[in-house]
Amino acid sequence: MHVVVIGGGIIGLASAYELAERGVRVTVLEKGSLGGGSTGRSAGGIRGQFSTPVNVELSRASFVIWDRFEETFGVDIAHRRVGYLFLAREPETADRLRETVAMQNAHGTSSEYLDPEAAREHCDGLRTEAFLGASYSPEDGFADPNLAVQGYARAAREAGAEIRTKTAVEGVHRDGGRVIGVTAGGRIDADYVVNAAGAWARRVGKLAGVELPVTPKRRRMVIVDPEEPVPETDPLTVDLDVGSYFRPEREGAALVGGQFGADPAADPERYRKGIETDWAAGVVERAGEMARYFGPETRIKRGWAGLYAVTPDNHPIIEETVPGLVSAVGFSGHGFMHAPATGKLVTELIREGEASLVDIGSLKSDRFGDERSEERNVV
Repeated sequence: MHVVVIGGGIIGLASAYELAERGVRVTVLEKGSLGGGSTGRSAGGIRGQFSTPVNVELSRASFVIWDRFEETFGVDIAHRRVGYLFLAREPETADRLRETVAMQNAHGTSSEYLDPEAAREHCDGLRTEAFLGASYSPEDGFADPNLAVQGYARAAREAGAEIRTKTAVEGVHRDGGRVIGVTAGGRIDADYVVNAAGAWARRVGKLAGVELPVTPKRRRMVIVDPEEPVPETDPLTVDLDVGSYFRPEREGAALVGGQFGADPAADPERYRKGIETDWAAGVVERAGEMARYFGPETRIKRGWAGLYAVTPDNHPIIEETVPGLVSAVGFSGHGFMHAPATGKLVTELIREGEASLVDIGSLKSDRFGDERSEERNVV
């Protein structure tokens, strides 16, 4: 069996590794460099605090790999389990956090609902007067996406996968209803093709004659030297009602981000990868409304933008879309953290014909237009 994987980000490489480990011949095609799309521009979050059971289950299955990544792959990905702290300003948001904590606990996540004073025990700089409640899990944290890409790529190659960079897919071939290969500098026949193209997922789908509701949307973040150093033990802290977040970096620095206002689609070939000065000033100001660290003497060091591949309900599409074409797309900012489970699910779909690690029946591309559960804990 030969499988072509389109996309050399974390989803594509995790899929290639899992397939190759099971004796499948794999060719990865990446139009640029490995991790050069959304993966290398992400904040690297790894968490179980989601608002829907399927996302919690994807996290639980991925934790198994993340928690032993260095042991398995021989790469230290700087995995720091400092927790996530979700904050609620509005009564409705606080009530929702209580409900989601109960659901998370039922699915094995050790989250808890906290009042603002208890939340400050995890984030000493928290401005408690602004919030009504919070949720926290010590299992959550973050890691270095670029190091994880290196680990998966090396392991995939060692297992026999061929990885071609600077190789764009120009066409997808079908024989009747079945996908049978691609064109990428020449014809490549395959028993299966995996669409793991991230922000380019919709374009790849169209090459295969299918419509995938995945929209690239631009997200920005900055590294700052705060007025008061952020302790490295602070969690990744999210203001759900405002849309801003921060997490500690080394030596008191912090990563700060957020999404405010309009959310237009972006062209993955032409979007601006730098940041705007007014946005940077605004996101630091909003962080200052969350925690006292970010006063007027905070200095912006650098920043960048990347793309989320977003679906209408903030859940991924993981399925065999048409015979021979497996889609693992639309992770809506959660692709890095869910990559280990996704790689295994892609492998199950190809080798077994169905997924068993997690029930992904709700992640089919034909769900849109029906009543569906939207992921609300989005950073």
